[in-house]
Amino acid sequence: MHIKVGYELVFECPQPTPMLLMLNIHYSRAADIVVPDHIVVDPPVPVATYRDGFGNWATRIVAPTGMTRISTTAVVRDSGLPDAVVSDASQHLVQDLPEDTLVFLLASRYCETELLTEIAWRLFGSGPLGWARVQAICDFVNQHIRFDYMQARATRTAWEAYNERLGVCRDYAHLAITFCRCLNIPARYCTGYLGDMGVPPPYGVMDFAGWFEVYLGGQWHTFDPRNNVPRIGRVLLARGRDAVDVAISTTFGMNTLRGFQVWTDEVA
Repeated sequence: MHIKVGYELVFECPQPTPMLLMLNIHYSRAADIVVPDHIVVDPPVPVATYRDGFGNWATRIVAPTGMTRISTTAVVRDSGLPDAVVSDASQHLVQDLPEDTLVFLLASRYCETELLTEIAWRLFGSGPLGWARVQAICDFVNQHIRFDYMQARATRTAWEAYNERLGVCRDYAHLAITFCRCLNIPARYCTGYLGDMGVPPPYGVMDFAGWFEVYLGGQWHTFDPRNNVPRIGRVLLARGRDAVDVAISTTFGMNTLRGFQVWTDEVA
């Protein structure tokens, strides 16, 4: 199947404002790109790109005073298969983990392992290991947090999501990631496109999605505590420790987001 993805973001800035953008499809999907996702900035400004420390494509611009429109439309080839379920994927001892996974065991801005370790072991410490343990975490988080788009907050942490019991997809992911790290399972945050393919209506407002990956059985696997079922058509943009590392836009100055649209649809 082919999936059309894209976005339009409109910022209003009172003065020239540097911006860091994570808005390109992840390099791991490069072979699937049918129509490239070139970023268009209106009015035109110089655009610089680089690969960050997690391997994500990042873009730098200086938005001029006034309105700046940032957009793209791309087409991606996809298998049409749901997220893989590998129920026999085993959990590694910490001493056996590859070095590049260890950073995903540590606390980070939105994932306070030091606050949730005792709770994690009380909830999941006596249960199974490996895939079944991560699934138990996702089941708990899915039921514990109530999804409320109107209650989205950019500063909400995993600890706050656990106590407030509401949030959006990034909050589900942060809490599940934190529980996994508390239980010595490397977990990293992911952001990207996730459409409604294969899901019955009604459909919510389209946005960028947040999910996570864990390292089990010698490789990384996708989990999604917000939806908590394998989904079709997931298109990765970026991975990192938490939402700080993969923010769609990071602005270094005052600005107002005047427009925000995201689309991801199957192409007939």
